[in-house]
Amino acid sequence: MTDQSNPLRLQGIEFTEFASTNSSFMHDVFIAFGFSKLKQHSSKDITYYNQNDIHFLLNNEKAGFSAEFAKSHGPAICSMGWRVEDADYAFKTAIQRGAKAADDGNKDLPYPAIYGIGNSLIYFIDKFGAKGTIYETDFNHLDQPVIVEDKGFMNIDHLTNNVYKGTMHKWADFYKNVFGFTEVRYFDIKGEKTALISYALQSPDGSFCIPINEGKDDNNNQIDEYLDMYNGPGVQHIAFRSNDLLTSLDKLDRDVIDTLDISDDYYEEVFNRVPGVSEDPARVKHHQVLLDGDESGYLLQIFTKNLFGPIFIELIQRKNNNGFGEGNFQALFDSIERDQERRGVI
Repeated sequence: MTDQSNPLRLQGIEFTEFASTNSSFMHDVFIAFGFSKLKQHSSKDITYYNQNDIHFLLNNEKAGFSAEFAKSHGPAICSMGWRVEDADYAFKTAIQRGAKAADDGNKDLPYPAIYGIGNSLIYFIDKFGAKGTIYETDFNHLDQPVIVEDKGFMNIDHLTNNVYKGTMHKWADFYKNVFGFTEVRYFDIKGEKTALISYALQSPDGSFCIPINEGKDDNNNQIDEYLDMYNGPGVQHIAFRSNDLLTSLDKLDRDVIDTLDISDDYYEEVFNRVPGVSEDPARVKHHQVLLDGDESGYLLQIFTKNLFGPIFIELIQRKNNNGFGEGNFQALFDSIERDQERRGVI
């Protein structure tokens, strides 16, 4: 892997940090998804949750960066930690390539960081794998951890950003120029009443993707509704990857997690459109899972309704398919429009 193609020597996502004025609900959602509450930061009111290679930090600080972020945005993803070979090198190189350094006084965590979309933070973490973890050195075991059954979610597949109209390419250039992301997809989607465009980028190490969405009209489309609720651009959703999505869904706590409804006519044609599906069609329809693919492979995906303000979760399983469910965009878009109509937004 050359520095030219991966200038910051990025190696994936280490953690996602959440901020909220109501952390008890976020806790309930994490538990419902199968994340165990394991540790507390040694000097901050920050709790660590884990499931396989997904690491969440829930920041309950009453002052500081996260607290101010939550005041501005409501429940939010205020920062992420990205794995790099050398954090200081990655930080210095990012600044040289046009990123803006985060002030030490404006951070809740002691790692080098830059500002990302919506003035969220991207921390650089070089302690992982064989080097140990920040959770071993910077966090303490809870006296009363909350251990729950793993629901089979393995890692973060992608995270999607919503931005204001006319700024999608600016933010795509940020990821390209600073980190070396590359374009993998471009979408133009129109519903009955609204429309959006989306630009998907892949990290230089190939471990995750970042789609960026902007609205295409002025009719309170799904992106603009997010921007209004969130009070600015930011992470719209995170996708958890499962190796057996239907079994993961069997285990979900549906009293806490609600998913978008898909019209019955979707299932009248999807098994003809997507070849080679080995899952039981009745189980797929029961869970209202979406399918997409071609002769080489397919994927299964499902989307929750909004969980934290306008933020939701996608659950995905890939079977030799690296797409984003392009064939499902219309069904998903229409489903969100129906939900907007029910809520009187459009």
